[in-house]
Amino acid sequence: MLLKININQTMKKYIQKAVARRDLLKGGATLATGTIAGWLGGTRKAWAASHSDEQSMQPKMQHDHSGMITVGDVDSSFNGFDPSELLTDWDSGVVTTNAQGETIRTFKITAEDREIEIAPGVTFPAWTYNGRVPGPTLRATEGDILRIVFNNHGSHPHSLHFHGIHGASMDGMAGSGLIDPGDEFTYEFKARPFGCHLYHCHAFPLRAHMHKGMYGAFIIDPDPSKHPEHEDVAKSRLRGSPENTNWQELVMVMNGFDTNFDGENEFYAVNTVAHHYMKHPIRIERDRPVRIYLINATEFDPINSFHLHANFFDYYDHGTTLTPTLKTVDTIMQCQAQRGILEFSFKDFETGKYMFHAHQSEFTELGWIANFDVVEGGI
Repeated sequence: MLLKININQTMKKYIQKAVARRDLLKGGATLATGTIAGWLGGTRKAWAASHSDEQSMQPKMQHDHSGMITVGDVDSSFNGFDPSELLTDWDSGVVTTNAQGETIRTFKITAEDREIEIAPGVTFPAWTYNGRVPGPTLRATEGDILRIVFNNHGSHPHSLHFHGIHGASMDGMAGSGLIDPGDEFTYEFKARPFGCHLYHCHAFPLRAHMHKGMYGAFIIDPDPSKHPEHEDVAKSRLRGSPENTNWQELVMVMNGFDTNFDGENEFYAVNTVAHHYMKHPIRIERDRPVRIYLINATEFDPINSFHLHANFFDYYDHGTTLTPTLKTVDTIMQCQAQRGILEFSFKDFETGKYMFHAHQSEFTELGWIANFDVVEGGI
């Protein structure tokens, strides 16, 4: 009886806290039946797989005990994006050439408010670029002229701040690309330096705009003609080149979601949906090398991490070098906005599933865990 009373008191506390925050923020997370039960316990109030009885409000936990992952699947048609497709969804823009023979890539990005599903039955009131979290992966070649036409259809002022080299007028701050709802702004600058970068909204409060989903990958491939000392490596990163087509390239944005707005994340993921790549393992051909563009966009936690099981990789911090900054490692850490390129191979490995995940155990249990499915095939 005492245990039942304590549980009810705990549930009441969290219900009152969540409702108050949701009302205050006008449209906080839409919580599915069962999420309330998930607030009980010692791991940040969220066991994503839990369910509760609507009548008694007593917890009835349901888990896949083989992997302790969420039960069910997210509706990608509701979201408007599929995390499996985001891995290789490169936006190269509309390509034209100016009078000087320079390549111009024109991109269109729209900010909009949109509810997305981040775990089965759990929705989140996101602020998005092009209706998705993360936003589109922009990809260009070193030296291209980039022209990004930005429209704000959201309910707050927004911007695009690119982690690259550009003038002050293109920085995405007040007076340089921060625009009100209904307005449009065009950013224009040259693509440099080559590497794995990101863009995000730089409106204040920063943590709200980042946490709500306003970020995306920004990849600049090296121009091999500018790097004769490492021309072969540069060619292997240049999308569409013969050397590049052998690589299996993936973009992964690490993120987290605070569903009750208490400043702590209840779910963690790569490309937004908790446990997606456990339920839908990423197919890897054994004899072809793998390159991951990894970015940390997690709010409320000082670092995130990546650990690969049963294998090691070379790491290029920020992707701005053509030689590894770390060789033969299986775990790396990234602070928010830090990013890099991972390169590895399963050549001569046995086929099967190889796990990768954050090496903060809490992040793993709350959604940031995945599998590669290594299969025959390749060269």
